[in-house]
Amino acid sequence: MLRRSAAFRAANPCAGTAEMAERMLQFVRLQQAQPEKRKAGQRREDFGEIYREFAAEAASAQASRCSQCGVPFCSVHCPLNNDIPDWLKLTAEGRLEEAYEVSAATNTFPEICGRICPQDRLCEGNCVIEKDFSSVTIGSVEKYITDTAWQNGWVTPPTPRVELPHSIGILGAGPAGLAVAERLRRRGWQVHVYDRYDRVGGLLIYGIPNFKLEKEVVLRRWHQFEQGGIHFHLNCAVGVDVSLAALREKHDAIFIGTGVYQARDIAVPGSSLPGIVPALDYLTTSNRQNLGDAVPAFDSGALDAKGKRVVVIGGGDTAMDCLRTAVRQGAASVTCLYRRDKANMPGSMREVAHAEEEGVRFEWLAAPEAFVGGDKVEGVRAVRMHLGLPDAGGRQQVSAIAGSGFVEPCDLAIKALGFDAEDLPGMFGEPALAVTKWGTLKVGKDFQTALPGVFAGGDIVRGASLVVWAIRDGRDAADQIDAFVRNRVMAAE
Repeated sequence: MLRRSAAFRAANPCAGTAEMAERMLQFVRLQQAQPEKRKAGQRREDFGEIYREFAAEAASAQASRCSQCGVPFCSVHCPLNNDIPDWLKLTAEGRLEEAYEVSAATNTFPEICGRICPQDRLCEGNCVIEKDFSSVTIGSVEKYITDTAWQNGWVTPPTPRVELPHSIGILGAGPAGLAVAERLRRRGWQVHVYDRYDRVGGLLIYGIPNFKLEKEVVLRRWHQFEQGGIHFHLNCAVGVDVSLAALREKHDAIFIGTGVYQARDIAVPGSSLPGIVPALDYLTTSNRQNLGDAVPAFDSGALDAKGKRVVVIGGGDTAMDCLRTAVRQGAASVTCLYRRDKANMPGSMREVAHAEEEGVRFEWLAAPEAFVGGDKVEGVRAVRMHLGLPDAGGRQQVSAIAGSGFVEPCDLAIKALGFDAEDLPGMFGEPALAVTKWGTLKVGKDFQTALPGVFAGGDIVRGASLVVWAIRDGRDAADQIDAFVRNRVMAAE
């Protein structure tokens, strides 16, 4: 396959200039275009993905807008350093199977990243043509490439050329654990994945709504990984059903990628009133209901927003997921309370725009002071905030405005304030597992924890972060685990 890397383009800026100019650099005449987006009124009625599929001609045309710059900032600002200009050029030329090969070479799940990555903050947000001509639609083209690959059978199970006798145990079937599993299985290791849930995918299945990531996209990877010889042990909680010590005895190395699930709380009066729920409980219930599971908390109405006035507290992507889920469940009204303004939100601006289109009301610069109600929550008492000078991290500090309190009525309040790590040393019965002051696992440059042969990555090391960073950690940790086991095997011979 003919492929020019970013390094080649940087060293040979004039290589193929005439040919490239003829097909690429079309941003000067073509406007940016996303795939057709379903009307807000229509998408409020179901949980289907909001964008339709790219037509082949449109995907090729949008890919041709890439400027093929010598130093591609899109790749630089992608956690996986995807060779984005390469697969854009191949797509523009109609060489989709090659485009998929280039995309999959650096990304374990391009079809997932194309759907849920905040491209406006990463690759597209750093496109060099972004300011005057609008960036290349990188995420939509990435999704198109991989969906086409699945349709044509180009995506293959991770079957190794040679089977190796040694095994690796992976704790957690989320994006980090699955990235480790795929990479090590292709190299021949026997891979066993343990997860406390009944399906593979972690937050990809239970935390992210269908309108952003339809579950079949994740489930087909699970089934394909099984075809490739990866063994999954589901409904298996490490520390309850099996000990970490037992798994260390069984496997030659362990990877911990269990993520962070403990919801942050807010210590204000009334926080124990019925009708106040953590975001993940709400999203998991909705996703299980959409998967066809029996969910008593949904059937009883406790975690169903239908007909209710819903208030979501928080400004990240999880908050946006809750807001848009409540809309689809038929809430009477949906309001977001966030203590900073729109420009300072941590979530994707694209997600905020989707929520606004679907009828969500945002109360900017509003922080909760208390929950009010009798037998159940009836409102959130909040206060207006003032933005001040930036702090050490660059974010503007906030302070309450005296006498600005108000009550936002609600029947269901959802706390989307982020997540912390659980007590893994205690849960796993391994006090030697070192943790940071935030409770995340402490690892070295090789992703190894304080326990020899036990590695970790993803949110359990970083704290709550993006799926793409979990994939990056998983791929990098897999390389370290591979080297560790090989060195141990050679030392034993």
